[in-house]
Amino acid sequence: MATVTDPVCGMTFDSSQAEAQTTYEGVSYFFCSQDCRQTFEKNPKEFAKPAGQGTTTSGTGGASE
Repeated sequence: MATVTDPVCGMTFDSSQAEAQTTYEGVSYFFCSQDCRQTFEKNPKEFAKPAGQGTTTSGTGGASE
């Protein structure tokens, strides 16, 4: 799996160890906890990176599985 960074708290971990995941504007985001996911979903624009700069993109160009 790929190394990802929780966009809320900044923790780095292997995506296979993610406690939660969501997709926003076609980009998958991984979280260390449900709390971080909930914080992200309350205001995703605060934490989301522009398209193509997320932790892993959906479809093409993402981490190899």
